[in-house]
Amino acid sequence: MTPHVFYELKNAVVGIAGLGGLGSNVAVALTRLQVGKLILADFDSVEQSNLNRQNYFADQIGLHKVDATLTNLRRIHPQAGLLGHRVRLTPENIPVIFKDCHVIAECFDRADQKQMIVETVLTRMKDVTVVSVSGLAGYGRSNEIVTRRISDRLILVGDAITGTGPGIPLTAPRVGIAAYHQANAITEILLDERRTLLLKRSV
Repeated sequence: MTPHVFYELKNAVVGIAGLGGLGSNVAVALTRLQVGKLILADFDSVEQSNLNRQNYFADQIGLHKVDATLTNLRRIHPQAGLLGHRVRLTPENIPVIFKDCHVIAECFDRADQKQMIVETVLTRMKDVTVVSVSGLAGYGRSNEIVTRRISDRLILVGDAITGTGPGIPLTAPRVGIAAYHQANAITEILLDERRTLLLKRSV
């Protein structure tokens, strides 16, 4: 990574809402990029069924996902700026927990939770961009997972169609593709915002 890109990313703060298949992998990608600070939030614990697509290990079953993620990320980058919240996110606490964030990754499983965080960010956090996901279940069709800019502050990743159902499970390949789409979109947002700020200061 070139020095100026590293400098731009190390000053960024990113929130990750949910640490399942999406969030646990987004967190790894952004930690490897050495993003300045990650604020992680989840209320759940690691289960055996999570290991087929989430970034955890068999000896972490039973641990809180926040604690397991912090451990894994610190193995990648011991000096990483990390803050974990073992909490269920709500419209009331989202603006508090993620108040310092430039971007928030929506990494929930359920459609109603996804809608809740997107609406909360867009209506109550006017300077924050949210990167959400819709349509990533099943297998194959890798190129159908795409990144779309819905508005100035909403990015949507996925095929926008494929939900889980009989014969359409969540699988590591497609979940991983979507997670890295999210991480890439977040990186682009952070670098573009930083460049815009520098241009304004130079005028």
